[in-house]
Amino acid sequence: MEEEAHLHKHNSLNKIPLFTTSPKPQNSVDLSNDDACDDHSAHHSHEIAQDVDHFIDSIAAIEDKSSHTPEIPDFIETFTKIIESRVKKYNSGDAGARFGKMTEDDMMFIHSVRRISKLTNALSEFPSDSSVNPSMNQTSAALQRAMVFLEEEFRSLLEESSNSRSDDADNSLRLSVCSLKSQGDYCEREDSAPAEEYPSYSAEAVAKMHEIASTMISAGYETECCQVYYISRRNAIRKQMARLDYEIMWNMDDVAKAAWETLEAEISRWINVVRSCSDLIFPGEKRLGESVFAHYPSICRSSLSNIIRGVVIQLLDFAEATAMAKRSAEKLFKYLDMYEALQFLLPTISGDSCWGDLVDEVSDAIDRIGESAVSNFCDLENSIKGDAGRVPVPGGAIHPLTRYVMNYLKYTCDYKDTLEKIFEKHTKLAKNISESISLDLEKESLSPHNFETMAGTTPFSIQVVTVMDLLDGNLDKKSKLYRDPALRHIFLMNNGRYILQKVKGASEILDVMGDQWCRRRSTVVRQYHKNYQRETWNRVLQTLSQEGLLVNGKPNKQLIKERFKVFTATFEEIYRSQTAWIVSDEQLQSELRISIAAVLIPAYRAFVGRFRQYMDNTRQADKYIKYQPEDVETMIEKLFEGNSISMMRRK
Repeated sequence: MEEEAHLHKHNSLNKIPLFTTSPKPQNSVDLSNDDACDDHSAHHSHEIAQDVDHFIDSIAAIEDKSSHTPEIPDFIETFTKIIESRVKKYNSGDAGARFGKMTEDDMMFIHSVRRISKLTNALSEFPSDSSVNPSMNQTSAALQRAMVFLEEEFRSLLEESSNSRSDDADNSLRLSVCSLKSQGDYCEREDSAPAEEYPSYSAEAVAKMHEIASTMISAGYETECCQVYYISRRNAIRKQMARLDYEIMWNMDDVAKAAWETLEAEISRWINVVRSCSDLIFPGEKRLGESVFAHYPSICRSSLSNIIRGVVIQLLDFAEATAMAKRSAEKLFKYLDMYEALQFLLPTISGDSCWGDLVDEVSDAIDRIGESAVSNFCDLENSIKGDAGRVPVPGGAIHPLTRYVMNYLKYTCDYKDTLEKIFEKHTKLAKNISESISLDLEKESLSPHNFETMAGTTPFSIQVVTVMDLLDGNLDKKSKLYRDPALRHIFLMNNGRYILQKVKGASEILDVMGDQWCRRRSTVVRQYHKNYQRETWNRVLQTLSQEGLLVNGKPNKQLIKERFKVFTATFEEIYRSQTAWIVSDEQLQSELRISIAAVLIPAYRAFVGRFRQYMDNTRQADKYIKYQPEDVETMIEKLFEGNSISMMRRK
């Protein structure tokens, strides 16, 4: 009765039409070596199979099965014993009787199992207390033994994989699968690329799996078949992940407690796994599933969904836990890598209704990672706002904040397309975060009016320009830490030139800011240059003015001597301080020196040339005219090197 109950369980699942058996050659081998069946020739075995088919057709044609019970012929018992004998022979471990080479004997066994499944199903339609019950118990028991055997064979095949496969094996697999699918709806295109090395099964192994799976499913053992397949493929994916040095063992608490350096390394491994799933694992599982369950597309989809879902959910759990980590501008790039990895994964699991929920979950995870990216990017604004150092950078050099922000933006713009998508989707979030950061900047400090000269108005470009404005405002505040107005302009010129060169040198940032912005920024830097020149060298030029040196139309020697002394003192003061100032950009340094020499040297040469003659003698001339124009020109070439230089000795 237990066997009968088990039979009814599986018959309820048997909704797939059974394969029919093609006529076998006359020299077919016997299916059994059992003593009771040794005298059955191959021809006789084939006749029994045909008799069984006719009997199945005849009882299926009976309309009133409750009152018309068929007589069970003797060949039914013989057929049952043949199958049991073949199972026993396979289980004996005899090397000469191993199943799986898909010889003619093996294929006859497969078709015999399908036939007895169909027979058992047909007999089950009659009342359980009828005369067919003993025969049904026999066929049910034989079917059960065959299914147990095939289940173990299926598991063994799934757990065994070859280490390498040739192109011929790949082509053979494709042709074999197409042949198996010839009765179905799908066949791979002939021009499709060879299968990846994952999963690394031979064509022969895949063909065996297909035959076994088809037989088990047609016999009503779909649950057992799918369970074996699921467990084996799940374990295979875990092994593949282990090869990538990744183990899914993180939870929310682990992520919350982990140091960023530890988490960063784990994120890198996670990204490798996600990309491997997109490129290799999931496509490989799809190919294998479509081959093994070639005639059962719905079962294929369901099995793949169960296998892949478990992997994806675990990956998403880590992503979501990571998305909740404390925000910091430095973390942005890892989040962007995660975002792109999940974006790449999405098409792999799309395109089928059975993936609907999973696609939604991946999309939700992408959104949360996107939100974290927005928060971490906007934290850069907070970092700029919070950088309120009260010690000026020595020599008016480029401030570390400027270098940090511009390098950050350069790397950020490498992800320009991704960030455009993210900020487009999360515009409101970005706006709220930015508004929560009090700018506290004076309007004049927002020079060069970045928003007026930006190239476009996408959400991401607005964020970049906002960062630029914040940086400009911060630098303007820092410039006021310098007591010397000239040094203040050197500082702004240095930093402004650095920002301009960084934008021009990175096409991604230039695309955001635009040529008009660059022209405006160049104008601003030139204005800093002019301001410096005015603050420093205008007062030097004033000492070389001829005004007031003539009394009643004649040169006043004492005033001339005093004027030479004032020039020397003023120039030495500037020289002494500005050799310690820093202009690291060689082109800017050269431009400054040339512009200084262009206004100072001609004026000084003219002054010396006109008034030297009014000195009483050579000794007096050397006393008051300490530097010749050539000396001044040489000294100008030493400005802005960041070194304190002693004054030149008199020649």
